[in-house]
Amino acid sequence: MRHRKAGLKLNRTPSHRNAMFRNMVTSLFKHERIRTTGAKAKELRRWADHVITLAKRGDLHARRQALAIVREKEVVHKLFEQAAERFGAVSGGYTRIIKLGRRPGDTAPVSLIELVYSRDTKKKKTKKKKTKADRTPKKAAMDRKPAVDEKAVAAAEKKKKPAKTKAAPAGKKEATKVEAEASKEKAATKAKPDRATVKAKPAAGKKTTADQKEDEAKMDTQPAAKKQPAASEKQAKPEAKKKQASTTKTTKDEK
Repeated sequence: MRHRKAGLKLNRTPSHRNAMFRNMVTSLFKHERIRTTGAKAKELRRWADHVITLAKRGDLHARRQALAIVREKEVVHKLFEQAAERFGAVSGGYTRIIKLGRRPGDTAPVSLIELVYSRDTKKKKTKKKKTKADRTPKKAAMDRKPAVDEKAVAAAEKKKKPAKTKAAPAGKKEATKVEAEASKEKAATKAKPDRATVKAKPAAGKKTTADQKEDEAKMDTQPAAKKQPAASEKQAKPEAKKKQASTTKTTKDEK
């Protein structure tokens, strides 16, 4: 009977078997998965579970016991830091064995053994509270205007713009400029009369001081010969009146 004799011998001595599994446990915690035969994977699971329970306990004595098994100190320190978060409150089931088939050559069954994360350590998806906009029906989403693409709008506007007209020859440009200037001058003359014309045409029936001065200057410049006849005419007028009176008396006497 094999009472109190747990574990597989694997046709190896105890020293060889212990050294082999210590190396395999160290590489498993370092790389998190290794490939080996099915029998070794099943025995390695016992060793890995024992070390993980020590890491979950986390005290100094457990750390020294783990260092007696695992060959690298860095691996032990990393395992003790992450054990509580990574494996949670689950007792057992820290590894997974996956069968890969048979090995060429000796046709030994090959398996992949890897560490398993606890379900408690997985990040839970937080449900966002629905806002009023999310609660509205799908029709509201359809009614919303789609986002405007500025580049597409700019390209469409460029296409709508008419093509540039061909440049007119230099002679036509000059002629159009002259006609435009002439039309502007005509409009300006109609709107505003010249100041010279306003001065030249004084109000009718009213002589300005300048005209009176001109008349006086003309009277002064006339010669004396012209002034004398005007005086003689005044003297001749009473004489003619006397002659008319005398003639009228003689006609009355004759009658």
